[in-house]
Amino acid sequence: MDYARELTAALEAADRAGRGLLDQYSRFQVIPDAPASISTEADRQSQETILAFLREQFPEDAFCAEEETPILTAAAHTGPRLWIVDPIDGTRGFARKNGEFSVMVAFVDQGRMAAGVVLEPVHRRLTYAARGRGCWRRDGDTEPVPCRVSTTRRLNEATLTQSHSRNPAVPSAPVRALGPARVVETYSAGIKLALVARGEADLYLNTYDAFHDWDICAGHLLVEEAGGSVTGLAGQTLHYGLPGAWQRHGLLASNGVLHDAALAALRGVR
Repeated sequence: MDYARELTAALEAADRAGRGLLDQYSRFQVIPDAPASISTEADRQSQETILAFLREQFPEDAFCAEEETPILTAAAHTGPRLWIVDPIDGTRGFARKNGEFSVMVAFVDQGRMAAGVVLEPVHRRLTYAARGRGCWRRDGDTEPVPCRVSTTRRLNEATLTQSHSRNPAVPSAPVRALGPARVVETYSAGIKLALVARGEADLYLNTYDAFHDWDICAGHLLVEEAGGSVTGLAGQTLHYGLPGAWQRHGLLASNGVLHDAALAALRGVR
């Protein structure tokens, strides 16, 4: 099936949200000690912007999203056609005003990822994909170009991206097991997955015990369409659209070449 209409809608929804967020970002008073659990009015307004547009285009579709907003409350939360939305992925980056946040919009058809968009409003970086159509990137006002994962073949030469750690000078046990050459930290999972899809990082490691579909779905498709691999930390297939929208297997995204070696290195660490 051709998902051109859904991808076009996802791109437009993310763009509308991104423009609104930039306006709020310019006036937002920085919160230097913003906690991981922070949610702002900007999150809720961004989500309503996205869902309102998608509802106009696809009034029968279901919505799965992070914030409790009126449109989400009134909508079906599971269904054969499902939009999965994170209105600000990396709200701490928004609140701390370091630019480390993204807008994530994904479409899932019959449980299968079909379209995904990750927009980084501050840095004007857009990465998007549709099932079977590859992954594309657009930076600033440039024309879109296809993007591919890296070709790095050795873990000790790899760039790993992960969430900010309490002490970056002390790597966690999983990071020590992987032994990458470089570690890049950012608040947004969408950005991390886009980095892998663009070939700017080789691995993304998420060791959280539980997170949600909206945290990863859009970026997951980017990596796969760019030629990479995404699984749980023990190689599990990740599923979307289940009740509760929970993900409980962690996440490893890679350029594909490194995936088996990374899974082997992680075995027994957790």
